[in-house]
Amino acid sequence: MTFLLDGFQTALQLHNLFFAFLGVLIGTAVGVLPGIGPMSGVALLIPVTASMTSGFEPAQAATSSIILLAGVYYGAMYGGSTTSILLNTPGESSSVVTALDGYQMAKQGRAGSALAIAAIGSFVAGIVSLIALVLLAEPLSNVALKFGPAEYFSLMLLGLAAVSGLAGNSMTKAWMMTVFGLLLSTIGLDSVSGVARFTYNISFLYGGLEFLTVAVGLFALGEVFKAILYNEQNNDGIAKIGRIIPSKEELKESAGPIARGSLLGFLVGILPGAGATLASFFSYMLEKKISKHPEKFGKGTIAGVAAPESANNAASGGAMIPLLTLGIPGSGTTAILMGALMMYNVQPGPLLFDEHPDVAWGLIASMFIGNVMLLILNMPLVKVFAKIIETPSKYLLPLIIAISIFGVYAVQVTTFDIFLLLGFGVLGYLLASHDFPLAPLVLGLVLGPMIENNMRRALTASNGDFFVFLEKPISLVLLIAAILWIVVPFVMKLKGKSVVVNEDM
Repeated sequence: MTFLLDGFQTALQLHNLFFAFLGVLIGTAVGVLPGIGPMSGVALLIPVTASMTSGFEPAQAATSSIILLAGVYYGAMYGGSTTSILLNTPGESSSVVTALDGYQMAKQGRAGSALAIAAIGSFVAGIVSLIALVLLAEPLSNVALKFGPAEYFSLMLLGLAAVSGLAGNSMTKAWMMTVFGLLLSTIGLDSVSGVARFTYNISFLYGGLEFLTVAVGLFALGEVFKAILYNEQNNDGIAKIGRIIPSKEELKESAGPIARGSLLGFLVGILPGAGATLASFFSYMLEKKISKHPEKFGKGTIAGVAAPESANNAASGGAMIPLLTLGIPGSGTTAILMGALMMYNVQPGPLLFDEHPDVAWGLIASMFIGNVMLLILNMPLVKVFAKIIETPSKYLLPLIIAISIFGVYAVQVTTFDIFLLLGFGVLGYLLASHDFPLAPLVLGLVLGPMIENNMRRALTASNGDFFVFLEKPISLVLLIAAILWIVVPFVMKLKGKSVVVNEDM
């Protein structure tokens, strides 16, 4: 507690409050613009913060810089939901799930409620994960050390098995899309042997398909093509933003999902490499599984926004634990934050809390303050952001296309990726119009490389013995969970069918 109070003392200094505010403001903007994402946002701002803090003492400079960069990180997690809900354009990978129900709510004129619940859920999750971070930093860093390649492989498999929850109407189509995503993830140089796979001598493909290009193409441009081809005029019924404050009913409905999403997201976030995307997928599946009305998911239910939004924000708090306690970045963004810390000669890891308590606790305290700032900043801005959806489609569609192309080009800087983006846009339109779910494809693409790397590392360590996945207790439990996740719904379906057949007879 003494350390935490010292941390607040550091975080409440005027310049640090300014840095925190600037961070969350830029972060929200970064999250709202599809394609920039927290990773590029944080990376772009490292040189800026370095020049802003150049007159400070070394320890002070490190603290202030990290406060700003961390603000960008969780601000972007927050802002990503806005475009998902209003335009069906996920600002980053963890917002893909939010778009499933959020966009449907916006179409029904409930964009205000969706955005407000997303903001409240993110705030609660942020606070929950920070309290947990304060209490659990020590013991959890010990557990995380027990996860080896075999355990990670099984965890990722469970993630893929859980895709069945995103299936839409047809399980078969969901599995087809998952496998398609896994196939796409094999394109590029093999990370272990260095062999080029499916690149057809196109040098741009050596690095594999960039997740951003695929996601923005499938979701944002797919939606644009659909609007153009079906000539969806916005004039017949513009989604009006009614009330911003959610009704009592909606608050009651979202309380459970927010609490479950916060805890689940935090626990998934702790595992390095799992990250916010997996957390948001998992929490959505969980809500769908335990809901009394699972058929409402994907059609604009508030729980479908509350759970994944809470989970992805809690995960960004959880991801701080392996970074600060073990020096293991849990995601791309925390890897960049780690680089920024090392720039200031602050080594994240077991010794951080002893050697630089002011940096570690100052950061944790500033995240409390930043979360409050985000809530104050975003609640009044909900109406402003929600106005976006009232823009007539003749202005809105070119804007979405421009933002998508600019976002992808800014990150990739190759025209090849723009053609790829357009290709995936057409593909997204074709798949969606034939009722193929797009989320499993994206998840397959994200998890594919991680599954492959961990599997090969585990097999290398065990000299090619596949029993390594069954001998490790944690790995075995995760694999059994994955098998049950697939088998149980299948058996239930068959049971349901046999009951119907008996009744017919």
